[in-house]
Amino acid sequence: MYRKDRREEYFTQKSKKEGYPARSVYKLKEIDEKFKIFRKGDSVLDLGSSPGSWLLYISQKIGAEGKVVGFDIQDVDLKSQNNNITFIKKSILELENSDFPIQKFDSVVADLSPNTSGIKSIDSGRSLELSEKAFAIAKNHLLKNGSFICKIFQGDGMDGFLKDISDNFRILKRVKPRAVIKTSKEFYIVAKGFFPVDMPEA
Repeated sequence: MYRKDRREEYFTQKSKKEGYPARSVYKLKEIDEKFKIFRKGDSVLDLGSSPGSWLLYISQKIGAEGKVVGFDIQDVDLKSQNNNITFIKKSILELENSDFPIQKFDSVVADLSPNTSGIKSIDSGRSLELSEKAFAIAKNHLLKNGSFICKIFQGDGMDGFLKDISDNFRILKRVKPRAVIKTSKEFYIVAKGFFPVDMPEA
């Protein structure tokens, strides 16, 4: 008989008790507590927002003076939407500059998951495609010294992608938060200190 991973079960129950739509919030929370990503008054772009746990957590961390903008092809599950949240239902693969109510952000976060096939090479390839799109958006919309967080599946093409990110950030880390299922191939890229290669250093 199928039984959930105990760690998954624990974080799922915890998220329900604390009012978050999904356990994924504890992945972001652990990253934030370790790397100090979000501050009061920040502007944050959340790519792949559904069901809304990351939006809600970020909203609480940045406060009323901050702003978080989310995009997803699915609706978000926020029973009481805070005034500092703007959600737009649209695929990140179709975004244009005119879609962004804010053009520059202190952080860009992406918890994107492809439609999985069960074939690891295909799934990791789809994950890489989404992650590369998220990174391209981040390069266009991050403020200098901003942060980028991105979920990705382990697979081919990973080394080149990490190299591209490291060329544009002063700090790059690979993280697997405790809320990630042990058997999962997913991990998170945490990059801080955005400094595009075509921007001369002061």
